[in-house]
Amino acid sequence: MRKLLAEKVFKPGSFPEYTYISRVSPEINVNYETRLKQALKISGFLTSIVGPSKMGKTVLCEKVIDLKDLVEIQGGDFSSSNDFWKVLAQKVGISVEGEYSETHSNSNGKLTKKLSETQRYITSKDRVIDYFKENELVLVLDDFHYAPENAQVYIAQQLKDAIRREFKAIIVSLPHRADDAIRKNADLSGRLSLINIEPWNEEELKQIAIKGFKKLEVEISDEVALNIAKESLTSPQLMQYICLSLSTILDLDNECTRRIVDFSKLEESYKFTTLNFEYKDVIKTLKEGPNTRGKGRRLYKIKTGESIDVYGLIVKAIAENPPIMGLSLDEIKKRIDDLIISSIDKLDKRKIKDALIQLQSIVNEKEAIYQVFEWKDNILYILDPLFLFYLRWGSH
Repeated sequence: MRKLLAEKVFKPGSFPEYTYISRVSPEINVNYETRLKQALKISGFLTSIVGPSKMGKTVLCEKVIDLKDLVEIQGGDFSSSNDFWKVLAQKVGISVEGEYSETHSNSNGKLTKKLSETQRYITSKDRVIDYFKENELVLVLDDFHYAPENAQVYIAQQLKDAIRREFKAIIVSLPHRADDAIRKNADLSGRLSLINIEPWNEEELKQIAIKGFKKLEVEISDEVALNIAKESLTSPQLMQYICLSLSTILDLDNECTRRIVDFSKLEESYKFTTLNFEYKDVIKTLKEGPNTRGKGRRLYKIKTGESIDVYGLIVKAIAENPPIMGLSLDEIKKRIDDLIISSIDKLDKRKIKDALIQLQSIVNEKEAIYQVFEWKDNILYILDPLFLFYLRWGSH
């Protein structure tokens, strides 16, 4: 029997066949797979899955729906409000537009004349809906929040009619982001199957490591698995990534390697995991803050010996222990106070809050990769666990 390789067990970027963990929805004490299966059975309903980034929302869809029946598109695939059906048609291989010819024969005694007529066609919404139904396909529209606002409204309107005709669709989006086009659409009221995906807890994440290393016939203690789970920041994708990095560093695919995972290589594996993460420019932008127009900012001396401004303090405070995906203004202030050496240099909450508003304004104007947090109702929500992990362990 061929030896099972680590890359087949720990799969951060695709369906984890050997380390899939089924979770129970706390709202009703039923697992998420059962909830999604039930949602897809309800004719004329649109399914909305909402949960934090890197939580396994797409993997859940892949678990429940056969891959040959799943059609996945991204919110970012739409540049305007009128290309929804065109994008779907292209995705499933239906000709979007083209020409067809018809030939007619006219007989007049012995004379036969053939007339050729060429006409253009554009794929219609009806044709796409019929194709999906005939082939029993399910649309998964991932990262819906990345679609332009006008496109979100248009898509919601189009889906309202489509689901009435038994078109099956799942909308996947983040909490704290704009999914109002779906969840607060009066026309869809009473026609939504709502599934809220809760963040993974450490015990659930720990099972990925225990289950995976057992498949590789490698020993790992609960304490080591729990340490990895804490650093995975509620993300099963990140947990898979760290375990794969650890397997590589320990050379576990080599049968001569010592078959045990302990604390000795954890920090090295965390740093190794960040090598392919592209957040250096994001962190640089956050530390720089808004344009000062030549004016200098007040600097604060911190315990590492550095002198940094309020924006640098906020970035460092986010990275402090323990790693948390949501920080209140009071918690951010306490972390900043603990960083600054002099007690007379402590920042007041108003200054910190103003700086957070400025940072939110900066990231709002940037590309999707910069959308790593959201400042809302005096809480800083970290939307991307990979960003926080890189902030803690990456080279920047």
